[in-house]
Amino acid sequence: MDTAKRIKVLIADDESIVRKGLRSTVAWEKYGMEVIADAPNGQKAWEAFLEHRPEIVITDIVMPEMDGIELSRKIKEMAAKTKIILLSCHRDFEYAQQGIQLGASGYLLKTAFEDEELEDMLKKFQQELSVSAPPSPKDEGRMETLLFAWLNGHSCKFPEELEKLHGGQSHFNGQPLLIYLIRTAECGASWTELLQEAEKNDRSMREGTIIPYGEEYYYWIVPDTLRGSADSLLVESKSKCSQLKWTRKESLLNSDDLKQAFQNLHKEAELEKLYGISLNHWPDPIWKAVNLLYANPAADWSASELAEEVGLSRSHFSILFKKAVGDSFIAFQYKRKLRLAYGLLRDTHLTMQEIAERTGLGDSKYFSKWFKRCTGQTPSHYRAQQKDDSSRTD
Repeated sequence: MDTAKRIKVLIADDESIVRKGLRSTVAWEKYGMEVIADAPNGQKAWEAFLEHRPEIVITDIVMPEMDGIELSRKIKEMAAKTKIILLSCHRDFEYAQQGIQLGASGYLLKTAFEDEELEDMLKKFQQELSVSAPPSPKDEGRMETLLFAWLNGHSCKFPEELEKLHGGQSHFNGQPLLIYLIRTAECGASWTELLQEAEKNDRSMREGTIIPYGEEYYYWIVPDTLRGSADSLLVESKSKCSQLKWTRKESLLNSDDLKQAFQNLHKEAELEKLYGISLNHWPDPIWKAVNLLYANPAADWSASELAEEVGLSRSHFSILFKKAVGDSFIAFQYKRKLRLAYGLLRDTHLTMQEIAERTGLGDSKYFSKWFKRCTGQTPSHYRAQQKDDSSRTD
C-alpha cells in the first residue's frame, strides 16, 4: 500500500521497551497501517497527535505530564472518530473503564495481553476506517434534504445528524466549525470527487462533511483545526480550474451560529445565481500567477518578477493577490513550498538536493536550514519519522 494511504498510528508509553516492542513486533503493514510517531508522555503524545493527526492511538494510562485518560479526552474532543486503545495494568482497571466511557475502543493488559487480542482490534479498525471513508451520494442527498427542512423551519433534525457525523457534540462545544460554500461549475468534477482525490494524500480531509446545494454548489463543513489544509487545498484546486469559487463562514460554536451561517451563505449563492455577483472573484492576472506557481514549483519567482509576468505593477499585484488568495505573496509561497516539501519527503526517495531544486529553494544546505526554521526539525528527521521505523526516536 502507498505510504500516503496508510492508516496512521501513534504510540504513547513512558516505557521505551513497550514502545519499541509494539513498533517491532506488530506487522503494521499487514493492516495497511504505519506507526508515524511515538511519545514518552501524554504531553508529547498530544503534540504528536496535533502534528500527525493519526487515526489510531495506543496509549498507556499512567504517564508523566499528562495521563492516558486526559490524553484520550482531548483527542476525542478534537477528532471523535479516532480509535484509541488503552494499555492498562491490573491496578489501572478503574481508569480503563473511565477511558471506555470517554469513547476508547478497548484496553489491553500491558503485561499479559496476547498478540491475537491486538490483532483482532487492528483488523476491526482497518475495516471500520475503510468503510467509513467518503459519504455516499445517498448520505449527501439526505443531509441536503434535512438542511433545507431545518432552514425553512420544517424540521430540527439537521444539527443532530451533523453532530453524529462529526462524532458528538464536541464541535459545537468548544471546537469551532467552518462552512465553505464552493462552486465547481465548469471544473469537470464535483467537490466530492475533488476531495476524494485529495484524501489519498491527506486523510484528515475525511473529517469534513459535504452537503450539495443544487448541481453546482457544495457546502463543506470542517473543524477549525483543518482551516490551513482546507484553504491550501482550495487554492491548489483553483490553480487547475479558474472557475472554482468559494466563500466561508467561521468561528461557528453552536447551532444558532450554524444556522445563521447557512442562511447567509444561501443568500450569497442566490445573489450570484440571480445577479452574477461573484462569491470570490479572482482577477485573471492573479489566477494566472497562482497557476504559474503550481505548474512550475521549481521556479523561484519574486513578487516583482511574477507581477511583471502577469502584466501588473508590483504594488498592484501585491494588493490584488492578498485580496484574492487571502495571504500575502510571501506567506502564500511559504505555505506552498512547505506543503510541497512535506509531500516530497514523505512520498518519494528524492535526495535533499533534488527536493531543494523541485521546491525552488536552491541547494540542499539552504533547504535544510529553511525547513528546520519553518518546522523545528531537519528534513531528514521528518523523513525518518515518516518512513524509517528503526531510526525513530524515543
